[in-house]
This record gives sequence, structure tokens and C-alpha cells, in this order.
Amino acid sequence: MKPGGYREIFVFIAGSTPQVITETVCSLALKTPPVFPEEIYVITTGRGKTIVNDALNEKGILSRLVSEYNLSPITIRKESFIIPFDKQGSPLDDIRDESENEIMGDLITSFIREKTIDPSVRLHCSIAGGRKTMSFYLGAALQLFGRPWDKLYHVLVSPEFESNPDFFYKPKKDRIIQCSGKKINTKNACITLAELPFIRLSNKLSLEGAGFRELVEEGQREIDIAMVQPELKVKLSRCTVQIGREIVRMPPQHLVIYTAYLKSKLHRCKYPERSYCRDCTDCFPSLLEITTKSSVEEMAKDLMLISPSKAEDFMHRYKKGMGQEVVRQTISKIKKTMAEQLKDDALALCCSITTAFRIYNNTRHGVRIEKVKIRIE
Repeated sequence: MKPGGYREIFVFIAGSTPQVITETVCSLALKTPPVFPEEIYVITTGRGKTIVNDALNEKGILSRLVSEYNLSPITIRKESFIIPFDKQGSPLDDIRDESENEIMGDLITSFIREKTIDPSVRLHCSIAGGRKTMSFYLGAALQLFGRPWDKLYHVLVSPEFESNPDFFYKPKKDRIIQCSGKKINTKNACITLAELPFIRLSNKLSLEGAGFRELVEEGQREIDIAMVQPELKVKLSRCTVQIGREIVRMPPQHLVIYTAYLKSKLHRCKYPERSYCRDCTDCFPSLLEITTKSSVEEMAKDLMLISPSKAEDFMHRYKKGMGQEVVRQTISKIKKTMAEQLKDDALALCCSITTAFRIYNNTRHGVRIEKVKIRIE
């Protein structure tokens, strides 16, 4: 971060009304404290780029604003324009159909995602211009990736001055301009910069998707899981399982067998690239696997955290491995414990050890809760 604070980056959605850019820049410059752009980006179409560049650069309106209000130099360069391209590599001149909307959504999302990586940057995003869908995408992208210090704005202008081709900001010296054949005075113009609150989901969701649609689906799944499945935390030293705000108590041997199934979920996942388990049960161990000597030794290590003496007795009793009937009975008792102490059938089923499928002498069991919800202490 620079010594004076954040690096201020202005991001605009623009179409056929480049006025929103100068109106927002001027409004932020007059705030207390003032905010001045160190970089400007304009998300627009090929046609929009021509309109913005012609008005603000070619006609000198931006430099006029800078000079009149004695601002630091502000430039909109070729690199400042963020423009979508179709599948043939041609810039889109407008956003008309579903495919073009999706291209624009992906572009806006990827741009905001990239800019929010740098913690020294603060984004000031304006949704006042362009197509309504473009404004929606910018606001949604900021919800997904915006940090607490990023800002979202909408600029509101008096009706007779809004989108007026002769009005780009309120000049220091009053001017008379035309509006529908009538003369109006700029002193009567009212420009309001509304800062819009938004829900910030950044760092609260684990998002890996590439496109906007995929990110929304992924985010919805994360929220659904968070709403339906609370965090499951095993506290071995206390011999408890905390599920959300509920505490489930188990006998030490039950707890270490339960923990063994949870560890299988955490460490034997066959699809680590997947963020969600959903209905996958490929990590569920068979009774043959959970009762081996090596599995018993791992359980004994956990039991040592509860009671060293119980761990020694456990290893002595099952020094050649554990009987499958012992595990079957324990699974049944854990299920009963969950049902009695949780008082929520759906949650109890989700957190109990259940059967994936039955094959003679090779039945597989596991816990269906999402792996990202499991914590073992």
C-alpha cells in the first residue's frame, strides 16, 4: 500500500452517455475527503468506446474538467477501455442477446476478480451507465470479490440535465445550455453521488469457477451448504463433537471410531479438485479397511489425547485388528447418540455414519457431511 493510503482505481460502466464518467469523477473530487483517480477503466462496447473517446478525449471535456477544478492529470488511454469480443475475435458493438450478455458478464467478473487481488488497491465502481445488465454484472462481481474498502456508486442528475449532450459536470462558472429547445442554467443542476451498500462475500466463499454463471452456481452451493450443514468439530481432549451450536458427547472408543471415518473423508478423497462432496461416497472405507491393525493404531493415537490408559487397553484388546461386529455395533450406537442428542432428524442423518452400499464382507460406511465442514482438534 502506498504511504498515503490506497491506490484509487475508478471503474465505470459506460454506453452512449459518457457524462456519467465526468459527473462521478467531479463528485468524488468534491467529497470530504476528496478522492482522485490514479487509474480509470471503462467497461463498454466497441461503439461505446468510440462515443466515450470522442467526447472525453477528442473534444477535450475531461481535460477541461481537470483544468477547471485544478485536479491532478486524468487520462483515459487505449488500455483504459475494457471491451468484450465475440467468438470470432471481433469487438462487440452492443449487448443484444443472451450469448453477448454472458460474454460481458464473464468479462466484468474476471476484471473485478483480477483487480481485487491487490490489497493496496481500492475500487470505486460506478453502475450509472451502459446497459442495465452490465450494471447488474458489475454490482454482482463486486459482491463476489469486493473487499470492505471497495465502493459502489450510482450518480443521480436532475432530469433536465441527465444525458444532456451539453452537460458533463457542474461547471464552476454558470452556463446556459439547451434542453428540448429551452434554455436552462447549469446553476440549477443537482448531481448526487449515491454510495450503494452491498453484501461482501469475498473470503466467505471458496470460488474457483471461471465464468459468471459458474461462479453464481458455485456461490449458491456454498451458501446452501452453509445454511443446511453447520461446522462439525471433533474435540478429542473433551471427548465431544460440536455440530453448529450443539454438543454431542460420546464414549471415548465411539469417538475415535467416528473420527476415523471423518479422517477418511478428509484424507482419502479421490477427487481433491472438487470443492463439494455432494452425493459422492468414494472415500467411504469398507469394514475390512477400518478394522485393520494400522487403522486401530491410528485410533489409539487419538485415544491417547483422551486417556493414555484407555489407549493402552485399546491397543492390547485389538492388537491384531478390530472385529467387524464391534464396528457395526459402534456405528449403530453412534447413530442412536446423534438422534437423541441433536433432536434434528436431517442433521442427525447427515452427521451419523451411514452405509454407501452393501457388498458381502465389504460394506462401505462414511459420514455424508461436506468435507469442508469437518474440523478435528
